[in-house]
Order: sequence, then structure tokens, then C-alpha cells
Amino acid sequence: MAAKENEIEILRRANIKILKLYLFRDLFVKSIMSQPKVKRRVGKYELGRTIGEGTFAKIEREIGTMKLIQHPNVVQLYEVMGSKTKIFIVMEFVNGGELFEKIVNHGRMREDEARSYFQQLIHAVDYCHSRGVYHRDLKLENLLLDAYGRLKISDFGLSAFSRQVREDGLLHTSCGTPNYVAPEVLNDQGYDGATADLWSCGVILFVLLAGYLPFDDSNLMNLYKKISAAEFTCPPWLSFGAMKLIARILDPNPITFQMSS
Repeated sequence: MAAKENEIEILRRANIKILKLYLFRDLFVKSIMSQPKVKRRVGKYELGRTIGEGTFAKIEREIGTMKLIQHPNVVQLYEVMGSKTKIFIVMEFVNGGELFEKIVNHGRMREDEARSYFQQLIHAVDYCHSRGVYHRDLKLENLLLDAYGRLKISDFGLSAFSRQVREDGLLHTSCGTPNYVAPEVLNDQGYDGATADLWSCGVILFVLLAGYLPFDDSNLMNLYKKISAAEFTCPPWLSFGAMKLIARILDPNPITFQMSS
């Protein structure tokens, strides 16, 4: 109990900027040659380049979330340390890049390859939901690959807990990345966190198989209209089974989606 209180106090003190550390020293060897001559250290860890920063609230939420999750397809949290001005999060070193980069560099995937990644994603998301955690920002950029090509979900900074739902049983904070966000998140009437996450998974599956986003428009209002109407067309090279699955997931009515699933 005392350790938890100390940790909370560290979090409260660090309200300026927070360094988010993914470079776990024991696994970070090859990049040391490229680091400055003066090496920075935090405890037993040697810091590499800064790869991300976040606000106090975002990092506090992410730490709380990741402590609840231990899954092979989720980036693991190893340790949390604090100074007077910063919080350092030591996380699993995932060096295979983003799934987004894989699509950009190599184009769409074969169905068997996409199926493997999608199954890993669904297993991890289902586990998070079983722990009362909703990611709320699932997208290709937040799906990393390790050295063995295994998928790892990252960035829980916008996540929510099941205890945050209101009396109507729904979440009401609109968040996420526009191209991946579910229609019910946009209509400001409340949404089920699990259903919204699954919509994002459907968008991800579409991109893996098609090589482009199902909903895209330079005008944000037009984009939201397309999402709300589920206005998309599957490319002709998709199998009937893949088209059917995508159409079931990208159902703009969350009630009929839940019934069909």
C-alpha cells in the first residue's frame, strides 16, 4: 500500500513533461554505438534517444492500464521510475517497427498473413476487454512487431476502464484517430468501449487486405459522413469470406453488430 502511495506521489510531482522510455537497457545493445559520448542514466538503465513524450494525465492513465495487462501481444511494462520533473517508463523493446510501415513499404498482405495478424490482434483486444480495459485508439501505427514478427499493441494513453462508464452503461468521451473511429463515438450519444474497439479492428483488417483505408477524405466532415454511413467498397481481390467478415464488423449500427457477433 505504501509503495502504491509513493508511486502516485511521484506521478503527481511530474506535471511538466514526461519521458516515455521504451529502450530497455538489457535488450538495447546495437544502438549504443550511435549514442552521444556523454551517456545519460536513470537508475540501472542507459537512455538512448527520446522517442516520445506525453502529458501527466496520459502517462498516468497508461501506467495504470498496463499494470493490469500481461499478454504476449501487448507491449509489456517493466518498471516505473521518477525524478523531480519526469516519469520514466521502462517498457519492452519492440524493434520490428509498426504494422503501418509494413503496409507502406510492402503493400497489402495475402489473406493468410493478414489473418495471422488479425487473430493476434483480436486475442489481445479480447483479453484487454476481459480485464475491463478499452484501448480506444487502435490503429496500424499503434501495432508494433517484435524481432520474431509477433504483433504487439502499444499506446494505451487514451484507454478507459469499465468503471468509467456512466449510468447508461456507456462511455461518453469522444477520442481516437478519425479514420479508425466508430460511428457511435462520433454521434456524442455514448458508446460501448468494446464495440468501438472492434470497429477499429475491422478498419485495420480492411487496410491489411486492401492496402488503403476504407474511410478517407481530406474534409473531416465528409469523412465522418462516410464513417457514419459505413460508406466503403471492398476491392475485388478480397475473398467472399473476407468481405463478409469486414461487412459484419463495419456495421454502423452498434446494436445490430452486437446481435450478429
